Amino acid sequence: MKTDKAKINRLHTGVPGLDEVLGGGLPEFSFNLIAGSPGCGKTTLANQIMFARATPERSALYFTVLGEPSLKMLRYQQQYDFFDSEKVNRAIRFVNLSEDMATGDLEKVLARIVGEVETHEPALVFVDSFRAVVRASQRDGGSHRELEDFVQQLGTLMTTWQATTFLLGDYSTEGEANSNPIFTIADGLILLRQSVQRNSVVRKLEVTKMRGQPTLAGIHTFRITDAGISVIAPVQFDVPAESGAGMPDPPRAELGVRGLDAMMGGGLPRGYSLLVAGPSGSGKSILASAFLAEGARLGETGIIAAFEQRPTQSRGPVMAELIESGRVGVVNTRVPGISIDEIAILIIREIQRLKATRVVIDSLSGCELALAPTFREDFRESMARMVSALASTGVTVLMTSELEDRYVDLRFSPYGTAFLTDAIIVQRYIEIDSHLRRVMAVVKVRNSAHSNQLHLFHIDADGIQIDEMLINRDGILSGQPTRVPGLSGRHIDADDH
Repeated sequence: MKTDKAKINRLHTGVPGLDEVLGGGLPEFSFNLIAGSPGCGKTTLANQIMFARATPERSALYFTVLGEPSLKMLRYQQQYDFFDSEKVNRAIRFVNLSEDMATGDLEKVLARIVGEVETHEPALVFVDSFRAVVRASQRDGGSHRELEDFVQQLGTLMTTWQATTFLLGDYSTEGEANSNPIFTIADGLILLRQSVQRNSVVRKLEVTKMRGQPTLAGIHTFRITDAGISVIAPVQFDVPAESGAGMPDPPRAELGVRGLDAMMGGGLPRGYSLLVAGPSGSGKSILASAFLAEGARLGETGIIAAFEQRPTQSRGPVMAELIESGRVGVVNTRVPGISIDEIAILIIREIQRLKATRVVIDSLSGCELALAPTFREDFRESMARMVSALASTGVTVLMTSELEDRYVDLRFSPYGTAFLTDAIIVQRYIEIDSHLRRVMAVVKVRNSAHSNQLHLFHIDADGIQIDEMLINRDGILSGQPTRVPGLSGRHIDADDH
């Protein structure tokens, strides 16, 4: 016999990214614990949720058991954009329990909380912070048993009120938090923490428990700005359909370098990701700029995330004009403590805003250096998520990667991420007759025929120019090619392969 399931309403928190991590929002009438070490953002998170949800019809009660008055807390919370002074005393009531706490009588504290809730019948209740109750009890000689009884009574009461309730607590370690009985009673548990490495501070959030709904597993970065807290949820994406036998070849995107499209087998298939790898000064950024400029010439909008130099710096007047006119959007990568997931979100937002079809990331080497140290440990895995997420939008992506010319092996990425891309172009330096020359080759274009020839190229005022292929030299990739006896060199047009 089929029975109807009880419907649980989910409340939007008003915190960007948090609803997604929670699995759609907070369950209505749930009892939630927000825990973490001092300074990690618990009070700010609670206030942001409260100001987003509270109305005169569905009011909020915020109990402070801190030694400082509520006015002091409000003075700091007023600095955030979410603060609405018109809601104070109309939709939100602050109650300071410091005097009740001073007596050390936990029963009196509990009675005061219950009395306020019964009088005002709020839809939201916050107690900030439970740890202060613990410290007061221990300071005044309260027994562990009394404290445990108080915790259980408070938790039980908060689960029975027709309100969505929150208890805030300072906990320095996850083990300390999980040893407390209040964690068993809570319907939801949100742990906040700070990661400090060198001069980098990164805040992280983990939903370890949320009854009745699936949450996004893992530890998620969050940022505190003037707007309040925003959670950087991992980018979600749909896997694009693979082209197979009997399916038409995807249309091609022209790269903007004469002769290079022919080497690619007719251009870069749209929706592909291309890695341009080479040493410093080999022309990677120039090729990236040409890719965006060609798109603009064809009426397409592009996006650039530049990590090694500002988008207009050393990229010429053409790129500066494209950015100024809005035909190329710029992603701000100079954000302290940034992560790959945050970069991906910023890029995808620009793609949606500008309806862009081309994206440049210049370069992966600079991207790694821009990350907070804590994010560099899983750089390879994060890059895989970002490439997949960008591919799911249908844009064509060009990424550059700095390589050291070692001449003892042929590598395409120092991170082992070359396999993630659909196409690879490699640039190298070689010495010919005591002159340093540049050489370029197409290493792969997935599911497409392409040239396997090594072509010389040079850079002039008009950008990259593809030159002849050397057929009378051996050991070109060694950096010092030697002339092959009996063969005479001939010039080959870049389109002739």
